[in-house]
Amino acid sequence: MQSQNRFFDDLARVAAGAVGTLSGVRSEVESRLRDQLERVLSGMDLVTRDEFEAVKAMAAKARAEQEDMAKRVAELKVLVTALRDAGAPASAAATDPALFEPPISDTSL
Repeated sequence: MQSQNRFFDDLARVAAGAVGTLSGVRSEVESRLRDQLERVLSGMDLVTRDEFEAVKAMAAKARAEQEDMAKRVAELKVLVTALRDAGAPASAAATDPALFEPPISDTSL
């Protein structure tokens, strides 16, 4: 009976040592994979999340301004057509200062 307990104790020690060794191997493999992945990613031309969000906000602002300008151009086309149809001289359109004012835009970005 004594020999069986000693056998199981030895077996438990060997198993515990194997688990500890495998844990060390696992952390070493993870570390090497992480280093390799960082090396590969650093070679790529990637942007950070902050840079992406800044450019996304700039694009959204530019898109909104472009839509506002498209509306303004459409309004001016209607006005020019109306003036042309009414037979008004071209200089009459030039007397309206509101036609030459740029739209108000938010430049806080």
